[in-house]
Formats: sequence, C-alpha cells, structure tokens
Amino acid sequence: MADVSRRRALGLLGAGAVGAGVAGLGVTGVRAATDPAPSAPVVPFHGAHQAGITTPVQGHLHFASYDVTARDRAGLVALLQRWTAAAEALTAGREVGRDGAVGGPALAPPEDTGEALGHDASRLTITVGFGPSLFDGRYGLADRRPAALADLPRFAGDALRPERSGGDLCVQACADDPQVAVHAVRNLTRLAAGAAAVRWAQLGFGRAASTSAAEETPRNLFGFKDGTANVLADDDAALDEHVWAAAGDGADWMAGGSYLVARDVRMVIETWDRTSLQEQELVVGRTKGEGAPLGRTSERDPLVPSELPLRSHVRLAHPDNHGGARMLRRGYNTVDGTDGVGHLDAGLFFLAYQRDPRRAFVPVQRALARDDLLGEYLRHVGSSLWAVPPGVRPGQWLGQSLLG
Repeated sequence: MADVSRRRALGLLGAGAVGAGVAGLGVTGVRAATDPAPSAPVVPFHGAHQAGITTPVQGHLHFASYDVTARDRAGLVALLQRWTAAAEALTAGREVGRDGAVGGPALAPPEDTGEALGHDASRLTITVGFGPSLFDGRYGLADRRPAALADLPRFAGDALRPERSGGDLCVQACADDPQVAVHAVRNLTRLAAGAAAVRWAQLGFGRAASTSAAEETPRNLFGFKDGTANVLADDDAALDEHVWAAAGDGADWMAGGSYLVARDVRMVIETWDRTSLQEQELVVGRTKGEGAPLGRTSERDPLVPSELPLRSHVRLAHPDNHGGARMLRRGYNTVDGTDGVGHLDAGLFFLAYQRDPRRAFVPVQRALARDDLLGEYLRHVGSSLWAVPPGVRPGQWLGQSLLG
C-alpha cells in the first residue's frame, strides 16, 4: 500500500490529520490517521505558541539556519506551507509525503528519507523563526520588521564567524532521539530545495537548561549546574512578562510569539580543567557539587548577588542587576570533534527566548562581556537573532500572521 506510515511499521499509528486549510493547498501531503494514539509522548504541533519553547527540554537538538532563495513572496509562502504540513506529520510520528519512504513508485525518489522508520515521535518539536535579514525588502516585509528584532550589537570579546551567524529562517528541532531530530531537519531541508538553502547548522546533546520544575537541573561541560533560575513553563505570569510578545509591543503579528537569541559559545575546556575547584566556584558563584550559591548549602537557597564575588558569573547575570529582566533558556551542550591542534571543540549552544532582547539578553551580555571572570574560558563564535511567530492553529501555516 502507498499509505504506509512510520508508526504502521511499528504496528502503531499516530492520531490526527493535517488541517484542511493546509492539506488543500496542494503542497506536501500528510496522510489521515485513523489509528489509536501513539504509546510514546507526542507534543502537539498546534497551539497559541509554537512548541519547543516552554516544552520540557528534550535530550537532543538539530538547529539549522537558512538563506531564502525564493524569487518572490509567493515562493516564500509556499515554502512555509510545505514546512507546516511536514512539521504536522513529523511531530505526530508520521512520515513526510503521501507515500512516505517506501510506499511510492520504485523508480522515483522517496518522499521521506526513511532514517526514522521504526522510531516513534520522541517528543519531537519543530520551531521556526525569522531573521532580521528576511525583512530586507525582497519580500515586501521591510515595514513589518519589529523594533525588538534590532540587530544584536557586537559585544566585547566576540570572535564571530559570519558563516556561523545569521540567516533568514531558522528551524529548531528537539527530540528525545537524536535521529528523529536530524530526520526532521533533513526532510525540511529537502522540501526547501529551490526556495532556501542551509547557511549553517548545529547538533546539540545533553540539555543545558530546564523549563520544568520536574526536570533536574542539568550540567554544562564545565561540570556546573546550568539554568537553576530559569523561567518555567508553568509560571504563566513570568512567561507573559518576560517571554511572550504582546500586540501592544508594536508588532501585532508577533503577539504570542517570542524572540530567540542563539549564541555559539566555545569553551576552553583544557584551561578550565587545569583550574582549581576553589577558583572554578569563585568564577561561577555557585558550588560545583550541589549548585548552591556560595555560602549556602542548597541549589534553591536564595541567591543574594551582593554576597557573591564581584565578577562572578551568576552575580553579573542576576536579574536584580538588569531591571528584573529574565529569559527562558533551553540551550544544549556541543562537541564537534577537535580544533585541529588536539583541543576539544566543545561548548554551549545558547538558546534563550524573551519578549524583547533589547531589555533582556543585550544588557545581560554587555555586563558579562565586560566583567565576567568566566569569559576567560569562553569564545563566542556565532550570534543570531530570530523573531519566532505565534503558534499555528489547525488549517493555518507557519508565519501566516506575517505573510497571510
């Protein structure tokens, strides 16, 4: 049968069908499913906000930035419609296309690449954002660029590589299975042929933040707990104040969306590993074992910035020093082999969602770049900013609030 889904290969079928408003567009199709709900967790694709922001952080990341090559606005819209249909299928654990990986004609390329056959949805989320360069006039969007999507400044110590920064579109695919995340980006990239091309990409593992109180605070590659004071998914007041854009912010089409800062931060692992435990803790401002503020005993004990070393990382980044500004972080650890001279090419792929980067990330990073003792062990080599539009309702497509 042509109508073969990935979950059917397991004897399990995902529930739900693509909204008629998208399926009727003649873009990449998604098969209707009539089978029982999957046994593995599925994160709903539709909602007021895009999944992959407040979603409890999955174990693996594949992030990709794209340069749009579509000749006109209609081509960009068609791309986003194809991506919507595919994302609806993939996040439900189904294959891309009507025939999937093995159900089509033998002499034609399969519609789905097939490496996720036999895998479930693995809590896959696909989150799409728009970079400042998309508003350069090619697609009639120059007057719709939000003020909060202002280009990030260059910070002291930045060693940015153009080939690791920027882009017109981004896709953040997170899943509990690395192959499922890679499969998602691979298939979206295939669907972008002729309309967009990958500019750069990054794989991540071992989450370096938590968005749920039920998750244990993870550790970064310096061995310290990371993200203890993160904004959490069940704190609606904090999300409204610090994460979700509102219509009154000046860009109605972004209401319910958020702004994503992505920073590729390389860690000087070898130097750090030769630093004493005492100095490591003074640099960070927390104990390495428990993650407690220095002078305290528990990770969740109150942190009083004035009680910590003046140039410690957590003191400088504390909201009290920045008008109460907070961000929702969901970064990942990275290891990309070696740097060619025997050093581990490793670090943190920093991802932070916020209502307005000018009031959150920018002032915090300025303070860190100027005074943070941890900066001796870090190299910022990539920097990007994205407007992540609100979620998709059934029958709608990604970015419809901007381009519809």
